[in-house]
Amino acid sequence: MQPNALSKARQSIIVPAQSGRSVRVSKGDLVRITDPKGQQVADLWAIVTSPQLDWLSTSQTRDIGERMFPAVGEWFYSNLGRPLLKLVEDGSPGPHDMLFPACSRELYERVGLPDHPNCRDNMLQALRNEGITFPFVPDPVDLFQNSPPQPNGRLDVLPSVNPPGGYVVFQAECDLLLVVTACAVDFHPTNGSCCTEIAIEISRGNQPQEHTF
Repeated sequence: MQPNALSKARQSIIVPAQSGRSVRVSKGDLVRITDPKGQQVADLWAIVTSPQLDWLSTSQTRDIGERMFPAVGEWFYSNLGRPLLKLVEDGSPGPHDMLFPACSRELYERVGLPDHPNCRDNMLQALRNEGITFPFVPDPVDLFQNSPPQPNGRLDVLPSVNPPGGYVVFQAECDLLLVVTACAVDFHPTNGSCCTEIAIEISRGNQPQEHTF
């Protein structure tokens, strides 16, 4: 991809701290997700809504790609094994994660924080706004999350090392509904102990529709 491929982004969306946004993109669109202030994890879901409901599957992606996370030029696959998003540029030192679920209401209740904002509820609200219901929440792609498996098999979530302005760029392989949340964890150094916003830029294709919740 040319360095200025997103220099004239058609639409910019800010995902405020501890919240989320959904946006529809068309086949061929370029989607850039940026962490403006650094150390902020972004949860990403990709949903196919027509003609058959399908969604990005982290387990299928690991299986088909035979990697913990796709390399630049590789794809994220759906539950039915269909390529949905291509990773075309990684402007982050990483790592990224595809093992952890979204933070949830129950997670915060376990640590004594009832009624805490969480990515699971934010994602479900995004789907309700679109008139979509799921019997479960697929595991997200956890962009900028620093939680690689340790040699002893332990999964520790460490502070993100993503610098201010770190980003990734995807290309949509088909028409998709994307949901992006700014991870709400603030009781642990996952997000550098301070939750901040995530920026989305979209270029090419038809004008997407943004939804706020």
